Amino acid sequence: MSLRVPLSILDLCPVPTGVSTGDALRRSLDLARHAERWGYTRYWVAEHHNMPGIASSAPAVLIGQIAAATDHIRVGSGGVMLPNHAPLVVAEQFGMLEALYPGRVDLGIGRAPGTDQITALALRRSVEALSADDFPEQLGSLFAYFGGELRSGPHGHRVRAIPAEGNQPAVWLLGSSGYSAQVAGILGLPFAFAHHFSAGNTEPALDLYRSSFRPSETMAEPYCLIGVAAICAEDSERAAWLHGSSRLSMLKLRTGHPSTLPSPEEAAAYSYSASDMALISQTTGSHVVGDPDEVVAGLAELAERTGVDELMVTTNVFDHAARLRSYELLAAAAPQGAYLVASSSAIAHPNEMSTSPRS
Repeated sequence: MSLRVPLSILDLCPVPTGVSTGDALRRSLDLARHAERWGYTRYWVAEHHNMPGIASSAPAVLIGQIAAATDHIRVGSGGVMLPNHAPLVVAEQFGMLEALYPGRVDLGIGRAPGTDQITALALRRSVEALSADDFPEQLGSLFAYFGGELRSGPHGHRVRAIPAEGNQPAVWLLGSSGYSAQVAGILGLPFAFAHHFSAGNTEPALDLYRSSFRPSETMAEPYCLIGVAAICAEDSERAAWLHGSSRLSMLKLRTGHPSTLPSPEEAAAYSYSASDMALISQTTGSHVVGDPDEVVAGLAELAERTGVDELMVTTNVFDHAARLRSYELLAAAAPQGAYLVASSSAIAHPNEMSTSPRS
């Protein structure tokens, strides 16, 4: 059975070498405006800290800018790392976004720090908080703030998250292992998995999510998307050339030397050892790179194999025009305009679900 699988965008807000963080963020706004015209379903931004090659450290701020620059595309976080923040603050920020842009906001929540341990300690302010063992309690507090139910202090004094009350966005759980998959299933929430850097765990996590799923007030059936790294160009050779930037960037990150996004020329000139190549193969082997037909075929195969309801594409290339072109070519080559057609009985299009994560 052929079903439509929506395509969305995960923007890591890459900072190419020689480009200011301000220009990198303005490029994200430009990409979001184009993505809306090309028919992409969602535009999410990530939370990362102390990484010179990523400009997005405050998703709520950037989401507000993207929502203001667009008209109807869904905007959201992929994600907010809840243990880095007080639940009250997250509720206030995303309640405000939902109040300003009703029906367009997704709050994707993760539990990883999105950074190194030293920076995580600076964010979380105690060694005890690094374990994130209280994540379920934090999540419960977040929902309570949206519902106006949380009470604390003497005499039943209520701490209120204004304007979060009555303005809860669509809440997703994000993960790269089985923990968040199971929590999302138990709570009846949509689930987003980081296939782009944890490909080996994708299918086990999705299976766990589906087997753990319990219907909730907002969702009758499980709904999951996966993030996938992809680069599309007019021909395979150019796509591989552009891919050099993210390959070298990942090598530097995994060897403890994070940097701004290198140019393809720098990547081509770099002296790689055998261990470097092995690490690059391990960390970027799931990336889908090629001409439009190759990328569409690769994404369709991934959608069919995993049975996901949606694919969220992240494209990190040095040149902004090439990045735009990659997303444009993909949207044009997809059989139904920023939708893939996959043959899988496991896929349920959100419009066919009795409830959905506001797709």
